[in-house]
Amino acid sequence: MTPDGGPISVVLVDDQVLIRAGLRALVDAEPGMTVVGEAGDGDTAVDVVRRERPDVVLMDIRMPGTDGLEATQRISADPDLDSVHVVILTTFEEDAYVFDAIRGGAAGFLVKDTEPAELLRAIRTVHAGESLLSPGATRSLVSAYATHAKPSSLAPALDVLTERERQVMQLVALGLTNTEIAERLFVSPMTTKTHVSRAMIKLGARDRAQLVVFAYETGLVAPGWQA
Repeated sequence: MTPDGGPISVVLVDDQVLIRAGLRALVDAEPGMTVVGEAGDGDTAVDVVRRERPDVVLMDIRMPGTDGLEATQRISADPDLDSVHVVILTTFEEDAYVFDAIRGGAAGFLVKDTEPAELLRAIRTVHAGESLLSPGATRSLVSAYATHAKPSSLAPALDVLTERERQVMQLVALGLTNTEIAERLFVSPMTTKTHVSRAMIKLGARDRAQLVVFAYETGLVAPGWQA
């Protein structure tokens, strides 16, 4: 539910009608959620999002014409759509552009074969303002994509961070939650949250997802790295 008590509004973007139909049935059947629009291509997606101002967008990357990456960038660049959270729907074997999507403003990503309960939980997670970077499958996805990620001249220098902030950033990049990081470092979750927030401010990161991108692009974490 939204702060005003209304349902979480969702827009579905995928060029396959059957996939959108399945997602609509799932979301509309969940108490506290409702689908307010659909699109089969990026241009239509941007128009629908501007019209409906949804809380969450489930965005496919591979679509004819304007793809999900460009659509995500356009949505994120629009100051009137600051409250819209985009979640990328991806296929593990195909989409090597998820880092570009996160750079472009996506709050995170899900594989298309995600369990229904996990997808609904993900919608609530991003609606609450958190990045969708959970352990498990996402951790392996991040590492796999990082292997193919294109170097970015926008990657920040990490010398502005304290040693503890670097350590916390490494664990964020592995997909650990604040509570898990706190347990690992023997500090409180609030202390962890403070370290994450300070790292984001110092690096100019929009959210946790962008911290992960920076961690890989700067070499703070490498694919296959274990804490």
